[in-house]
Amino acid sequence: MLRTLMKTGELTPVSGTAFALTPALRESYATGDTEELEYAALADAARASVRLLAAELDSDADTVPRRAVVAADLDEAADVTFRPDLDAPVVRIAGAIPLRRIVAVHVDTQHAEAAVRAAAAVMDAADLGDPDAEFTLGDAEDHELAWYATQELPFLLELM
Repeated sequence: MLRTLMKTGELTPVSGTAFALTPALRESYATGDTEELEYAALADAARASVRLLAAELDSDADTVPRRAVVAADLDEAADVTFRPDLDAPVVRIAGAIPLRRIVAVHVDTQHAEAAVRAAAAVMDAADLGDPDAEFTLGDAEDHELAWYATQELPFLLELM
């Protein structure tokens, strides 16, 4: 998806699914400033990235097992619909997000690849409550995502 973003200049989230600091997310935390709550949404987006990687790794052995989260400013860029029937930070976006609206990209470093690959292999089991799978997923989530400006994305993709 990152390579397509660089090629076409826009990102189309799978099924329009995205993560944001929603009123429901704000209500689910007793305390926390905006930055902390945005980090919670980022963490949920990173977990969703593992789900996407699980499918990709099954079909393409050359896929680099790194979580990626694209941060965008969508105040005026997209029709955002809250999804209270899903997790608190989940939103639906109508259409593609133009590159000019993307403010940063968060991607795992090479050091996280083994943990992310292992997490992708057990994602379904973790969703079903398997404690060993949840532990494996936690190992991947212990890796902090690196921050990249959009101008750095072509160089990042070249190195991956």
